[in-house]
Amino acid sequence: MIFESHAHYDDEAFDEDRSELLDALPAQGIGRVINVCAEVEGWDRTVDLMERYPYIYGAVGVHPDDVGALDEEKIRRMHQICQMEKTVAVGEIGLDYYWDKENHEKQIYWFERQLEVAREEKLPFIIHSRDAAKDTLDTMKRLHAGDIGGVVHCFSYGKEMAREYLDMGLSLGIGGVLTFKNARKLVEVVEYAPLESLLLETDSPYLAPIPNRGKRNSSLNIPYVVEKIAEIKGVSREEVEEVTWKNSFRVFSKVN
Repeated sequence: MIFESHAHYDDEAFDEDRSELLDALPAQGIGRVINVCAEVEGWDRTVDLMERYPYIYGAVGVHPDDVGALDEEKIRRMHQICQMEKTVAVGEIGLDYYWDKENHEKQIYWFERQLEVAREEKLPFIIHSRDAAKDTLDTMKRLHAGDIGGVVHCFSYGKEMAREYLDMGLSLGIGGVLTFKNARKLVEVVEYAPLESLLLETDSPYLAPIPNRGKRNSSLNIPYVVEKIAEIKGVSREEVEEVTWKNSFRVFSKVN
């Protein structure tokens, strides 16, 4: 079975066929899914999904592009959602200097606040970091994020940065980008990192792997990522599925 560690099934891209798709996942070998919030408006939608489907769990947080919507009242609401039985992580949180929709100081402030929520609730985090390598790492070191634990989602940096996170005891989320022709850096990271440090993800509906690049992504595309990891590591697809399944249960310990 496959553990999908990062999807956005509350996204409007799934409005037409969400139930049909999600109902079909277990029969297609997708055993667990974490639906990850990106915006405050997604919190209730994610709660609804994790209450409706026994194999879907939730992560609550706000993507750096949307931290302008946060205030202390919403942080209190985050704490409440964290205490729900099937909320298994705080995320996705972090820094994004590519889109630069919020100023950097504000992004760092709310990144720190959400890391503290994870620490206080004893939940792992799911990190988003794009074009913000140094500030992300500096923030996480300053807050001793390795003591909290979690995953750097859609890992996009090089081997040296991967080493920093692996040394902190964190996991790396690997998705469809690994199959792209220009993914040389990520291939090197997957080659370097122990299989025990990798999690499977899609970031659905985004970042569909080859041969479906450009189309709406879903957990049904994870086997393409499994195949690529197996090729790089020189192991079977079954081993990749089995080890990443165990890795995910270790990181997200509330999942059952």
